[in-house]
Amino acid sequence: MSESIDHFITVPDGLRLHVRIHGDGNGGIPVVCLPGLTRNVLDFEDLARILAGPPYGRQVIAISSRGRGLSDRDPQPERYTIPVEAGDVISVLDHLSIETADFIGTSRGGLILHVLAMTHLGRIERLVLNDIGPVLEVEGLKQIQGYLGSRRAPNTFSEAAEILQATHGAEFLALGAEDWAGMARALYRDVEGKLVADFDPAIAEQFRAADLAQGLPDLWPQFALLVDKRVMVVRGAFSRLLSRETVEDMQRRHPRLVAVEARGQGHAPMLHLDGLAEKIAAFLAR
Repeated sequence: MSESIDHFITVPDGLRLHVRIHGDGNGGIPVVCLPGLTRNVLDFEDLARILAGPPYGRQVIAISSRGRGLSDRDPQPERYTIPVEAGDVISVLDHLSIETADFIGTSRGGLILHVLAMTHLGRIERLVLNDIGPVLEVEGLKQIQGYLGSRRAPNTFSEAAEILQATHGAEFLALGAEDWAGMARALYRDVEGKLVADFDPAIAEQFRAADLAQGLPDLWPQFALLVDKRVMVVRGAFSRLLSRETVEDMQRRHPRLVAVEARGQGHAPMLHLDGLAEKIAAFLAR
């Protein structure tokens, strides 16, 4: 099992970001993992151990965006934006002296990668988009708005796992008890004996306040910039955010795109289940 090392890296506006590195001594181009809207480095623990261990031996770097997990919360919540968070990723790469990397972006992490395609295309080698693409379905966005902040507060991690399964179980039939327990520990933190959601509440407030009546602008121009890159998209079979039609359109516009479906999962799939990690490792292999 590969060891992980935690770093706290200060970005230009003074905030410290939590960065976890698996397989620190492994050579080659690193794999950088970017979590979703309210998620953190813990979402990639199982996948990172697989990619960093034998036979793959990759260095895996997971970044908790500002306001998530152990990263500092921003005193100016208006800076919780995808362009700012994309800039943070570049600051982390620069601090670690990483010129280019493979990337795995889950949900919002994948949107960050669309921004990096505009601003720092040369830093990207290969990329995996986890249940995200250039078109976001309004139904899926409203679903996220609905459950953000609406779950009752759990008293224990086992109760948190039960709440998560009750909320998301119909769309995550592939998950077992251990998976729900892992999700609970990734989403909540014990603060002086009380479980709290492990992100700045301002992030949820900002997202819940978004007007989705007209939907969101598509990102096809940004996706087009990736035409010469190797791209994989993983879609949860029950996802309401990324449609099959969008994936098919992505394949038409990017003929070399590799599309994989995560059976028994919704938004966003756990990437260590059902052989997904091995498929990702093979895709990222040189």
